[in-house]
Amino acid sequence: MTSLALDPAAQDLLFHEAHTARAFTDEPVTDEQIAAVYDLIKLAPTAFNSSPLRITLIRSAEAKQRLLRHVASGNQRQTAEAPVTAILSADLDFHEKLPRLVPAKPTLKDAFADADARAASAQLNAGLQIGYFVLGVRAAGLAAGPMSGFDAAGVDKEFFGDGRQRSLVLVNIGRPAESAFAPRQPRLAAEEAVTSL
Repeated sequence: MTSLALDPAAQDLLFHEAHTARAFTDEPVTDEQIAAVYDLIKLAPTAFNSSPLRITLIRSAEAKQRLLRHVASGNQRQTAEAPVTAILSADLDFHEKLPRLVPAKPTLKDAFADADARAASAQLNAGLQIGYFVLGVRAAGLAAGPMSGFDAAGVDKEFFGDGRQRSLVLVNIGRPAESAFAPRQPRLAAEEAVTSL
């Protein structure tokens, strides 16, 4: 694709050859790998640099059992086998960090005093960051298995009892096993999805 600046190997790593992983080896995913992913994706844009995404890593057998109670049956095996599962959530009180993140606009925190508007902004911008996170995991040479098949209210109660975070997506992370990938499903062509006015 000559119209892209990204070289073909990087395109393959991030998109062409990347699939949602459903099986993983037992090779560990380190805190350093996740920190490197976050240090990359934190640079991508969010409104007002709000950065509301929070990442809770589920590694231990005890934490996995707590999580699995809230995961749809079709997603339980892959979640149990993944070296780490990330709960990606929106920090509903992200505005408390805005004076440090956007010091030129000290009144920006007050703009999010309304809880409903703040929650909507948190979810939208954390949603952007979820996409960045999946690409960051792939950029680290790992496979990602993002899932929405879980009881979000149950996960929130189990892991975020203070009500400050709202879980949005679970992502299993690890090295892909041989049976990790299903055949790619069809996608819309550009002419079906893109309109120029």
